[in-house]
Amino acid sequence: MAVLPACKRTTPTPRQTYPATYATAYQQIYGHCYDSLPDLAVVALDLYTAGLDLDKDSLIRGTGYNLYLSDIFVPDSLLEEGEYKSITNNQLPITAFTFLPGQDYGGTPHGIYLLTIENSSISKIQIFDSGSFVYRNDSLLFTLEYINAEGYPATYNCSFSGVLIPWLKR
Repeated sequence: MAVLPACKRTTPTPRQTYPATYATAYQQIYGHCYDSLPDLAVVALDLYTAGLDLDKDSLIRGTGYNLYLSDIFVPDSLLEEGEYKSITNNQLPITAFTFLPGQDYGGTPHGIYLLTIENSSISKIQIFDSGSFVYRNDSLLFTLEYINAEGYPATYNCSFSGVLIPWLKR
């Protein structure tokens, strides 16, 4: 008779869950700011969950999540209805209805990223490698891809319904 040692039970790492909806969304208007792209304007989206917003000095206050998408290329000066896709590596020429993917520049996130805010301080940053979103009838539907904490590809789906607040200063 063989005796087998008992297997040690391990506790799985909890999966990160992100919010499904956002309560507030700002549209930052940069205009025609790239000399190399004279026919395209640039906007950004800055979304907040309930319990998190900006104070009078434009500083993030509260606890929650902040989803940010920079460098969204549009034909005019505002976000237009349609489907937007992240630019793939070396995609040229850059066209309307595209946006920059998330990247880490020496510890500073750029492109598409999600900040986890606890007591008005950043506790975690998740950068999204690629994705897409649809803007129709005052609604945004996002599908964003990233590599999770276990090193596997993952997808994050979320939405916002309501009016985009124009914001000319950040």
